[in-house]
Amino acid sequence: MSGIIVVGVDGSGTAKKAAESARDLAAAVGASLHVVSAFDSDRTEIFGSGSDQWIVSDADGAEHVAKTVADSLAGSIKVTYSAARGKPADALISEAERLGAQMIVVGNRRMRGIGRVLGSVANSVAHNANCDVYIANTYDAD
Repeated sequence: MSGIIVVGVDGSGTAKKAAESARDLAAAVGASLHVVSAFDSDRTEIFGSGSDQWIVSDADGAEHVAKTVADSLAGSIKVTYSAARGKPADALISEAERLGAQMIVVGNRRMRGIGRVLGSVANSVAHNANCDVYIANTYDAD
């Protein structure tokens, strides 16, 4: 299958478990892995004073989450990362389309109980993606 597999992360244990499943799948089929973290606003905060100021944005936070997970997965496969604007499902689908990915991997968090009725990222991705979707079992993670 060589190609690209996209996985979404948000800093949670369940997302980390989904990312590990995506890494294992990518290694098994000879694909590269792209780790994505979504952000939904342009909020920024300024820390410090005078010439020692840092500007931190939601985009920076999302990119940090994606980079941290990507770094932890690197090894036998190529792993890249990015932050993407939008709600998590929309951001994952957009990144997969932008990259021409063959598959999106998502965790099954919130697919049981009331979350199943209200919707989940996995449900939305599965119904709207233009590529294959793999839903990893992450219930033992958190």
